[in-house]
Amino acid sequence: MPFASPFGASTAEAGHGSIELAILPPNVPVLRNLSYQYPLKLVAPDALPPPDHNGDVNVPNLVHTVFLLTYGGGIVAGDGIDLSVSLDRYTRLILLTQGSTKIFKTPDPKLVSSQHMTVRLHLGSALVYLPDPVQPFAHTSFSQSQIYHLEDVQVNLCVCDWVTSGRSARGEDWDIYEYRSRNEVWSSGKNAKKKLLLRDNLILDKHGRTDMQLSARMDNHAVFGTLIIHGPAFASLSQHFLDEFEALPRIGGRNWGDTVQPELSPKEQRRVERQEQERLNGLIWSAARVRGFVLVKFASREVEGSRHWLRDMIYEEKSVLDQFGERAVLCLK
Repeated sequence: MPFASPFGASTAEAGHGSIELAILPPNVPVLRNLSYQYPLKLVAPDALPPPDHNGDVNVPNLVHTVFLLTYGGGIVAGDGIDLSVSLDRYTRLILLTQGSTKIFKTPDPKLVSSQHMTVRLHLGSALVYLPDPVQPFAHTSFSQSQIYHLEDVQVNLCVCDWVTSGRSARGEDWDIYEYRSRNEVWSSGKNAKKKLLLRDNLILDKHGRTDMQLSARMDNHAVFGTLIIHGPAFASLSQHFLDEFEALPRIGGRNWGDTVQPELSPKEQRRVERQEQERLNGLIWSAARVRGFVLVKFASREVEGSRHWLRDMIYEEKSVLDQFGERAVLCLK
């Protein structure tokens, strides 16, 4: 006679996960729900107080961190991950990875691996999502989306989405079938009509609409990325990127005269040194305001070039470190 389990059948679906932060009265942020199913794994270390906490009742006294992992260190062909994240009023969350999200080879280009994340943020909440880049191996098909629903304009986002050309040590150079990544931000307040605020798509196809191979169309860049910044908590960071982009050398901007150059301030000296490093790394980038967001695009010849540039920009401006601590930039070190 077969053994009958005394436990009810699980209703959880493979690859599904949930993260829910809530506030307990009077002002205690807690991780109310953390659940996941294979191949997704979530790890939440102890929450830490923000470095700049000054007793403000609208600033929770803890910042939570969750690591997004996969068993085996990557996503197998045909596997799908679906993560739901909810941030209560004034909660703060750091999302990290424990290495590049590897996408393994698929036996058929139509067998697509996927990763989707839906985030809901309420008044005053803040999310920092600065992961390691996605690393698709040769002969992979992958699709991902990150959808953010803002319940109030006073919501804070600093999220990065970036992808590499593959395993350079094995000679991989954008040898993929297809890669798709979509970022959307929606305004979805209780008393307002749902409205699309921002949509950013990256589609990399092996052939596209031309006979030229994908690697030949990437202009020797090994990484492409997008940084989305929004909200009062990151206003200083947004302005920092805009100011530094405005200060980039422009064609025709060289001083051809013989006049003595003025002595540079420490900030200007750091800017000159960083711009020189950008040139050596073959890094190009832009920053622009889009409907209340600052959208930063970047690319470089090597992954470390983009990683170090992002780290240096954030460290120089300091507000992310002051509000979230060193954990927020672990993936950029």
